[in-house]
Amino acid sequence: MPKSKADQTFADPAGGRSIGPRFVVSLLMMVVGIAWVVYYNLWVWADPADADAKPGKPAFMADLGDWNYLIGFGLLLLGLVVAAHPSTPLGRGRGVVVGMLGCFLVGLVWICLFYIFSDDLSRLPVFDDLGQKNLFVGIGFMAVGFAYATRWE
Repeated sequence: MPKSKADQTFADPAGGRSIGPRFVVSLLMMVVGIAWVVYYNLWVWADPADADAKPGKPAFMADLGDWNYLIGFGLLLLGLVVAAHPSTPLGRGRGVVVGMLGCFLVGLVWICLFYIFSDDLSRLPVFDDLGQKNLFVGIGFMAVGFAYATRWE
């Protein structure tokens, strides 16, 4: 006789740890991605409107320019996709719903904020640099949400 739904618990598919190496790597990727964008925006980026502004150090980050945003957001989104695996807490049970809805909402809010403030993006630091590429960021978060949706049971 099969067990009722109430008796079943959410368990790790491997039957062991709930936080494994994959989850640690995904968290590390997310943190490094956010840190990369924040560091570039606060200490390296030079305002093109200010003629006297000089880019900060390290020089290789200044040379990358807008590619820094691709690196940072790419690591963040890739970390979220890696965390969608069933061996991580976000890849099973309620974590899937939280990850899916969280990514969908962040993407929606990102695109809505871009459209609301599109007349004067200078008030929003990262939005200001990305311009129309803000749509890629918002759609990227939504795409990651679909990666979580495929894991939902």
